[in-house]
Amino acid sequence: MIIDVHSHAWNFPSDFSSDFIHQAGRARPGHVVDMSATYEAYRATAPADTRTIVFGGKARLSGLWVSDQTVADYVARDPARLIGFMSLDPTQESWQLEMQIGHEELGLRGIKLLPMYAGFSPDDASLEPLWSYAEKHGLPVLLHMGTTFIAQAPLAFTLPRLIEPVALKHPGLKIILAHLGHPYEGECLVTIRKHDNVFADVSALHYRPWQLYNSLMLAQEYGVWHKLLFGTDFPFTTVNASIDGIRKLNDMLEGTKLPRLDAAQIEAMIHRDSLTLLGLNH
Repeated sequence: MIIDVHSHAWNFPSDFSSDFIHQAGRARPGHVVDMSATYEAYRATAPADTRTIVFGGKARLSGLWVSDQTVADYVARDPARLIGFMSLDPTQESWQLEMQIGHEELGLRGIKLLPMYAGFSPDDASLEPLWSYAEKHGLPVLLHMGTTFIAQAPLAFTLPRLIEPVALKHPGLKIILAHLGHPYEGECLVTIRKHDNVFADVSALHYRPWQLYNSLMLAQEYGVWHKLLFGTDFPFTTVNASIDGIRKLNDMLEGTKLPRLDAAQIEAMIHRDSLTLLGLNH
């Protein structure tokens, strides 16, 4: 079984500002991304037994707003294989009400945050009600970490170290740092090594193979393969393309003396039971 911990559902283009769509052209230079994110397209590019965590996104600063109802409706199409997360923008007055509705009324089982896109720091003291609610109700929190293509999104809010005070205060809260925090992979890896409740996903990285090779080699040297979760970032890439790209990383080392990534650990990551690790396998 494949568990994809990072995919999206939204109404394109209506959930985005024209500015966001324009700037999104920098997401994968030289590659045109179809941002329509239909479930038909997802299923056509994933093994049949793939189970998937899906969310939208909320960030007024950057021009992105996907209602949690959109995600709940998407999950309702295939509840045996889909798990929905709500999205929150804590810069907006309604966020605590949306958290309660997303959990209690829509049945969404985790939280997606976009700190840089929305313009808030994960270690802001005003977020304590979010972390407390999520820990109390067993809602994993996945945060976008690392680079962005949106000019107005502050990079200062995307450093993996910012989650450390939360991890220490809420040891029962499962936290996922998306995209290995790239280009701050080293900081991400030392953070997940320190804290049992913090993980990282490898979504949207296989198409930067040299960067991903070095990141996974660092994970190998730190002994934290077991803290890495498979994810795609659909529609920016797919399950099949991500698996294929990750499995081929050692191929580019042919004819060199560079160290190889542990092939068994690669397969273990691809097939990791992330839902059990996150407390979602029920």
